[in-house]
Amino acid sequence: MLISEVYVAKINKRHMKKNIGLPVKNRQKVANELSVLLADEFVLSTKTKHAHWNVEGPDFHDKHLLFEAQFEELDTIVDEVAERIRSLNHYAPGSLKQFLQLTHLTEISAGDKNDSQSFIKDLLVDHESIIIHCRENVRLFGTDLNDFGSADFVTKLLVTHEKMAFFLRASL
Repeated sequence: MLISEVYVAKINKRHMKKNIGLPVKNRQKVANELSVLLADEFVLSTKTKHAHWNVEGPDFHDKHLLFEAQFEELDTIVDEVAERIRSLNHYAPGSLKQFLQLTHLTEISAGDKNDSQSFIKDLLVDHESIIIHCRENVRLFGTDLNDFGSADFVTKLLVTHEKMAFFLRASL
């Protein structure tokens, strides 16, 4: 290797290491929990899109728009969670198989109704599940793992899910 190649290799190696004040083991634990959250967000996003596509009934137009707005917000959340995982120098899961293995949520509801009330009840349960999981992670990330950035990130997600759940609950 030429001297310049050795120098570039050292610089590249140094830049690949993360020095953000968090031990590698803490970042790994946070990335693992964020991967579960990413899977939950992806499954909920898919279920919300399904509701948007298939809702029927006298309130079709209003609920079609509600589900669309929530799907778009969830799509943004999915991207932000994946980017948070990458910011910790870990790779985000990205296959359907991985998401289904990691998620706390069920893939689709057992019912075959396409009315808004059935969709809303199912989606509300999932939002509440994510809210609980976020609360647990805020404590874990901030108190136990000293990752206040991820704790703040998850707190913002928690508030977003509380608002989406409120809109669903108000529609029941």
